[in-house]
Amino acid sequence: MDILIYGATELGYMVALRLYQKHSITVIDDLEKLPDRFNSLDLSFINGSGADVDALEQADLKSCELFIACSELDEANIVACWTVKKIVDIETICFVHTMELYHNLVSPKQNRYQTRYDIDTIIWPEQLLTQDIFRIISVPDAVDVEYFAEGRAKLFEYRIKEDSVLCNNRVMDCSFPVNVLIVGITRDHNLFIPDGSTVIKEDDKVIFMGTGPALDKLAATIFQSADSIKRAVLIGGGSVGFMLALQLEQAGIRVKLIEHDKDRCIFLADKLQKSLILHGDGTDLELLEGEAIGEADVTVCITNNDEKNLLCSLLVKQLGMGRRIITRVSDARTAQLFEKVGIDVVVSPMESALTELLNRVQARDVNILALVEGGQGEVLRLRLPENFAETRVMDVQFGAQAIIGIIKRGRRLLIPSGETVLKPGDLIKIFTMAEDAETVKKLFSE
Repeated sequence: MDILIYGATELGYMVALRLYQKHSITVIDDLEKLPDRFNSLDLSFINGSGADVDALEQADLKSCELFIACSELDEANIVACWTVKKIVDIETICFVHTMELYHNLVSPKQNRYQTRYDIDTIIWPEQLLTQDIFRIISVPDAVDVEYFAEGRAKLFEYRIKEDSVLCNNRVMDCSFPVNVLIVGITRDHNLFIPDGSTVIKEDDKVIFMGTGPALDKLAATIFQSADSIKRAVLIGGGSVGFMLALQLEQAGIRVKLIEHDKDRCIFLADKLQKSLILHGDGTDLELLEGEAIGEADVTVCITNNDEKNLLCSLLVKQLGMGRRIITRVSDARTAQLFEKVGIDVVVSPMESALTELLNRVQARDVNILALVEGGQGEVLRLRLPENFAETRVMDVQFGAQAIIGIIKRGRRLLIPSGETVLKPGDLIKIFTMAEDAETVKKLFSE
């Protein structure tokens, strides 16, 4: 597929990095040359604006199948998508960074006036990040949570503690609820797919897939928490802080929100009727101690500044009583640093947005449902073709690191064993390493 990316930004780089090996990529931006990090990628570059017809024609837009606008300016992204649609009717994906523009563009009222110039997909990373954080908070002690099949199937990721019943045991010797599978383990920041003889070690991050009730039972037994989440502290009252506070209020969780901007505090206090809004700085240790921030069940640091989020997290951790800390990081490359200094859960709007975008790039019968460990692993959704020969799971020759986690057959969800037979029309969810994803897709598309 020929793809044109407008914006040599961090997000533009991440998109190009994931796509350039399988697609023909051209990047367009009003720069004399691409930033150095793009030099290792096999792609073309056009100097110009994504809203400039001459630049778009120079990029041979008419041969492209997808246009992705991810510059730093929302208005430029929107105008670029409209301009592209004037030249050729191809799929457009537009990134925005403000709540107002997102709501205006996706408002149901827009459907009254649909035209051929409409943008096909609007992605607001902060909204996706908010959903990810809320899911993680909803499952005590999990470091990642994904829902599939309207919540009937789930993925939970847990960090193994020293006193865990799983610690130092082989996978085959562990007792899990029926309809639960271990599909991946991250050890020393490296993800791999275990077998029955793999020994689970302290500090491993173990990924489980299964039906919703089965994973809920896993959470309540092996990973039970003394108390459910009742009190949350949010440091940062921007779009993510505001939307997350609204969801937490609706879930009956008491919220304290710390925001340094006075005018923003007034807005938040007016819109959030059940939350306590504190005007102050999340790095103010006296404020944190005075408001007993360390006694909260979960603290979420979600300012727009990575360094400030890290400092706030470390200060809360220093108080010694915070049960859980979730920290936002804009630059995914620093996520490992955050984990190394003891941050429980690191989340990134870039990763949330990348998952959404990759879903749009895939063929109709293949979706990336989730990215794991910074893109090291993927959860794929594939439908078996009508000419697929019935095969037992144990007889599937992947030729790659992969494990079938869930089978949807009609309305039934199956957690397969080696004896389970795959049939034509089955919708399967496969956990695989990112580098093996193409091999897995080809195996089930033939």
